[in-house]
Amino acid sequence: MDRTKIIEAAVADQLKDPKDLPLLRVGDTVDVHYKIIEGDKERIQVFQGVLLAKTGRGVHTMITVRRIVANEGVERMFPLHSPRMAKIEVVRRSDARRAKLYYLRDRFGKARRLRDQRRGLKHTGGTAAAE
Repeated sequence: MDRTKIIEAAVADQLKDPKDLPLLRVGDTVDVHYKIIEGDKERIQVFQGVLLAKTGRGVHTMITVRRIVANEGVERMFPLHSPRMAKIEVVRRSDARRAKLYYLRDRFGKARRLRDQRRGLKHTGGTAAAE
């Protein structure tokens, strides 16, 4: 076996089960339940925001979530397969036509809203079939 296959085999047990992770798409509003350790106490903190980007592959998969707190934008990057990640819930699905939504950093007010997938443009998921 070459070096990369040995590393992938060692890391495979650290990956979370795909059934435990919901289908995450850029533009979704998500609740990220993350374990916070303060001294000897442990609690779960919920961070709700818009999923701006997904990067990485395998155990290195990261998601960037942005929310507004006291009229300031706060972004956090979460490792998807971290043992501190308790759970992720999709609150609202939105339709995004881009892979990264970094342009939302410059917008505020109603211009920051994304189109709801239920009422607006329907996501086909793949190539459109000719009818």
